[in-house]
This record gives sequence, structure tokens and C-alpha cells, in this order.
Amino acid sequence: MKICPSCTKANEDTAAFCSGCGTNMTAVTDSLAHPAEQKTSGMAVASLIFGIFFFIFPAAVTAIVLGHISHSQIKKSAGRLAGAGVSLAGMILGYAGVAFIPFILIIAAIAIPNLLRARMAANEAAAVGNLRTAMTASMTYYGQYNSYPPSLEALGPPPAGQPASADAAGLIGAQLLEGVRSGYVITYEQTKGTGASGGGFDINADPFKPNNTGIRHFHADETGVIRVDSSGPADRDSPELE
Repeated sequence: MKICPSCTKANEDTAAFCSGCGTNMTAVTDSLAHPAEQKTSGMAVASLIFGIFFFIFPAAVTAIVLGHISHSQIKKSAGRLAGAGVSLAGMILGYAGVAFIPFILIIAAIAIPNLLRARMAANEAAAVGNLRTAMTASMTYYGQYNSYPPSLEALGPPPAGQPASADAAGLIGAQLLEGVRSGYVITYEQTKGTGASGGGFDINADPFKPNNTGIRHFHADETGVIRVDSSGPADRDSPELE
């Protein structure tokens, strides 16, 4: 039997023209004698490539679509196209992606909030550490200059080549002067008329984005006690940090 290359209709071996579409069947005889080189379907290869990335939903769907199209083309090509196994592999990977993506989304829905909470906890721990550093430096400053610093900048490093002074005592690093540190804003205020020495200070660490970079607010003063509040900025009356 001769298979028409145009309409794939089966014809008698002696047929000169296709009974379905009239195509010259002599060329078919020649091609049987000298068969054309079989080529692998490009769509089948593309299906497999997209299938490899099955964990991405659009790629999984594309692998399925290209796999079905290429499989159909290969079946109708009368042996001119190869790659049926490749297209099948692409479809299998695509369907696997569609099946497993809901599980991936569920895992992500559980993991992402946990990661956010872990990040906020790390930010809060860093904020307490920075607050304690600034508080200790303020007390050291008092011992050196007989007054509490007028600002955080007074605790910072002096200009290059200059000695430490009341304006730049070199008691904290420049990082604490950046404004936002590990998702928290550190602010300092010198107070008058409070404390045994007749003065004091208030240092606050507040989330830069509440409920995003941190939940709790922290406060420290010349008493050396760190206090915490979850509803808003902490102050001298807030509960002590445990």
C-alpha cells in the first residue's frame, strides 16, 4: 500500500495518483526507495524542556499542550517525524506539575508565615541588642563627661584623625546612627530633671513597619532596664522585658 504524503490516504501499490486528493504517487514510490531522513519534532523537544520546569505552573501547562500537539503530528507524519517518546515524557512531566503544584502552594502557605515570624523575631533580638549597646554607651559617656549625651551622634565615632570628645565619644559604631537598623528605628532623647543625677535619657527601638519588620516596641533609660510594649511605643511605665 502507498500512503499519500498529502492526505495520508492508503492507495494501491500500482496507483499513479492518490484516489483521495489526486497527488502524484510516483514521488511516493521514489521516496520509499530513497526514504527521507527522519527528524525529531521540535515541539516534542520543547514539550520536554518545559516539562523539566514542571514546578512552574505555566511551564507545566505549556508542556502538556505542546506534548499533545507534537504527539499528534508525529502520528500523522507517516514516519517522517520522530520524538514520540520525547513528547510523552514532556506530557508526563507537565501533568505531574499540574498535580503537585497545589501541594507546593500548601507548603508555601505554611512556610512563608513561619519565615516572616522568624525574621521578625531576629529583628526584635537585634533591636534589643542595639538598644542595650546604646544604653551602655550612654552610661559610659556619663562617667566620662559627667552628663548624658545630648544625642546618639555624640556617642558616635569622631572624625578621622580626631580624638574622642563630648561631641563624638567613639562609644558606638556608625551603624547605629543610620536611622533604620535590622527593621527597627532607634531614637534617643536626653531628659532633664529626672533620675538621681538630675537628668537622664530615653532610647526607643520601634519597628520601621509595624507587624512587618517587628511587632514589639522597646525602651531603655538611665535605670538600665529595658521595657517592652506590643500595642505601641514603649516608655518608662511599660513592662520590663523578660
